[in-house]
Amino acid sequence: MTSLQSDLSAPELILLQDGFTLCWQQRLILRHSAEAPCLWIGAGEADIDMFRGNFSIKDRLNEKIALTTASVTQQGAGWDIFFTRGDAVNAMLTIRVDADGRLAIDVKNDSTSHNRIWLRLAAQPEDHIYGCGEQFSYFDLRGKPFPLWTSEQGVGRNKQTYVTWQADCKENAGGDYYWTFFPQPTFVSTQKYYCHVDNSCYMNFDFSAPDYHELAIWEDNATLRFECAETYIDLLEKLTGMLGRQPELPEWVYDGVTLGIQGGTEVCQQKLDTMRNGGVKVNGVWAQDWSGIRMTSFGKRVMWNWKWNSELYPDLKNRIRQWNREGVQFLSYINPYVASDRDLCEEAARHGYLAKDAAGQDYLVEFGEFYGGVVDLTNPEAYAWFKEVIKKNLIELGCNGWMADFGEYLPTDTRLYNGVSAEIMHNAWPALWAKCNYEALEESGKLGEILFFMRAGSTGSQKYSVMMWAGDQNVDWSLDDGLASVVPAALSLAMTGHGLHHSDIGGYTTLFGMQRSKELLLRWCDFSAFTPMMRTHEGNRPGDNWQFDSDAETIAHFARMTTVFTTLKPYIKQAVAQNARTGLPVMRPLFLHYEDDAHTYRLKYQYLFGRDLLVAPVYAEDCREWALYLPQDSWINAWTGEQHCGGGELTVEAPIGKPPVFYRADSDWAALFGSLRHI
Repeated sequence: MTSLQSDLSAPELILLQDGFTLCWQQRLILRHSAEAPCLWIGAGEADIDMFRGNFSIKDRLNEKIALTTASVTQQGAGWDIFFTRGDAVNAMLTIRVDADGRLAIDVKNDSTSHNRIWLRLAAQPEDHIYGCGEQFSYFDLRGKPFPLWTSEQGVGRNKQTYVTWQADCKENAGGDYYWTFFPQPTFVSTQKYYCHVDNSCYMNFDFSAPDYHELAIWEDNATLRFECAETYIDLLEKLTGMLGRQPELPEWVYDGVTLGIQGGTEVCQQKLDTMRNGGVKVNGVWAQDWSGIRMTSFGKRVMWNWKWNSELYPDLKNRIRQWNREGVQFLSYINPYVASDRDLCEEAARHGYLAKDAAGQDYLVEFGEFYGGVVDLTNPEAYAWFKEVIKKNLIELGCNGWMADFGEYLPTDTRLYNGVSAEIMHNAWPALWAKCNYEALEESGKLGEILFFMRAGSTGSQKYSVMMWAGDQNVDWSLDDGLASVVPAALSLAMTGHGLHHSDIGGYTTLFGMQRSKELLLRWCDFSAFTPMMRTHEGNRPGDNWQFDSDAETIAHFARMTTVFTTLKPYIKQAVAQNARTGLPVMRPLFLHYEDDAHTYRLKYQYLFGRDLLVAPVYAEDCREWALYLPQDSWINAWTGEQHCGGGELTVEAPIGKPPVFYRADSDWAALFGSLRHI
């Protein structure tokens, strides 16, 4: 056994009789032997079909070959490791420390006939794994594979449920536990290191084996980066230092709820008046149909022509000014596609700004009874044009924010201006879309004043997407696609470096007989008061859903919970500022602050809101009591003032309007939290 490095801060490669081990800051990263190789290569052909953002992905795999022989050559402070199997099969790992002090492993498959790589990272059976973007069904990812491909999140997302079966039968839209808008090849291990893969191709991170993690990469090269830290908080600071951090939110976000309203200027005014007269703190009106509507069998859809529809919203510009004087913002909607039957698409086509098909014609995607052109954001002129659409049609109109929707629908047979395969660009597309919106704000001098929020994301979204939302949950109580799913989604995204997250109050997807109940809407409102942003959505079939103004009791509930939210404004602001400064997320897994408590690593449906508030949302129907876990600390029930020492499970009364919330007794914010009892 020969060690090729003695500096404990540098990578250490130990040569064994038939292989090697690679350690980084006392963590075993790679273990290779002829019997248990760490590197495999192969040849496959992707079979990817898309229907309305739902993907069927198969690999026509011709071979998968274990590279059993490894030879090491030292290169400065690092190494080149050549892997072979016979004479014709070979690949190479380059081990180095990059310019920022991170361990970097460059993997390159040198066989021209092979386009698949499998790399096995060493693991310990007791490891927990978090991240991989936004995961709705699992927070601890250990024990399962997670394919990483941005898509619709799926309806139901659990193959054992009737709703998922119905959605699959209708249009392959049921999804599975790993379907997500925001996948990312980044994970955090409880060995206190992160691993990030610099690539945007299809990957599958499989954490099923007890002693290794297998990363499958559908390309012939990739770079893995690792950093370690003494604490998870320090580790997230390092991760977000690499990926980027979100700026602070506009001040108005903390001043109440953003009401999702459709139907025109006067409908917005009437509903706004009703809610404010009922004592609801309203910070904005979000009218996603500002550009018009299109009715489909799915429900009410927005007209994808990103211009103010003055027939549906007469006098909107003056009304926005009026609302702004009253402290109410106006938010709209946009996505990176243009409806084929409208003039913006015609303009884009005329200038050659749309992505092409194999025949060189404009690629039109079917979005559900209408078609849209894909604005080719890899074309600098098309990118600049669409940025001007945002500046002129949204910012100059006076919009204070918007939903920057979609980003997942790039078909893999599209031909792009930059010449890169759409299969490689597919996962990169959401971050490119985020960058377009971000730069429109930055160049208009509106960063920090105007807010856009997104559902799709990937590597790079941390820097450019100023707020995420959880996408299209069902208007039901299901664990994988209802209210409960938003919590692991926020926590997994937090461990991937994006610390700002919220959801549609009440959910969105209304299909297969679903109807949003009053209780669900109220419970979701309770939860959202303890997130960085409160915003409602009518859902795709508003008439089937209980709405915020459906009765006086519901209005009074929103009045109460928006008062809770605005009371917490200074506390939430400092948590958001901390996220912008250090990357510490606003909604946090408990183990960030209670590392020595083994139970906290298994919690996925409760969280810390900032440092000092513990929140355990009620996500089941007809419950007036709720069980939760309090880590060892001195906790005070926010609604009763009762003190608990923590260190175990607790069942508390949880009436609607008083979700289980506890604060640390020695918090600097204890007086503020104590005031919640009087609301």
